[in-house]
Amino acid sequence: MILVFHKPYGVLSQYKPSGEKRTLLEFPALSGGKAVGRLDEDSEGLLVISELPWVQTLLTTPGRVEKTYWAQVERLPETEALQQLRQGVRCGDFTSAPAQARLLPDLQIPPRNPPIRHRLNVPTAWLELQLREGKNRQVRRMTAAVGHPTLRLLRAAIGPIQLGALAAGECRELTRPEREWLNRLGRR
Repeated sequence: MILVFHKPYGVLSQYKPSGEKRTLLEFPALSGGKAVGRLDEDSEGLLVISELPWVQTLLTTPGRVEKTYWAQVERLPETEALQQLRQGVRCGDFTSAPAQARLLPDLQIPPRNPPIRHRLNVPTAWLELQLREGKNRQVRRMTAAVGHPTLRLLRAAIGPIQLGALAAGECRELTRPEREWLNRLGRR
């Protein structure tokens, strides 16, 4: 079994109970699998679920697979901020590898529940970042380092595996092209 799941905001990427916090246990369709990698509680979007250990290894080995994130940030980033993200950014204890970064037109993403907290007099913008590494809270740290704190973060893709129009809390099986890509990746 390999599933694509749209992890909602406020859900931990784990199956064990965690006191008052929501976990993957509340989504019965996911039982029998494990989260491949993780998304922080305050991040949302694509999470692959599988019981196959080789899928975990393939998709979480640093540098192997590109992951695409959409970050809603404070203010409209200038060309200089985007260039810094493309070259790699010093984030405290590490310097990020170069990332693909571009400004996105207005995305038609349903509002989050609860809504993001932002200042009404400060505009927001959406960035797309593509990374091949996955350090803790990396996208948030990168955007903050260039002066544009992340307000909302959504993982949109892992390689060619797309979140698409999957609603928060829903899951689907991999499509045939996605399975074929994963099998090709495993044979390398």
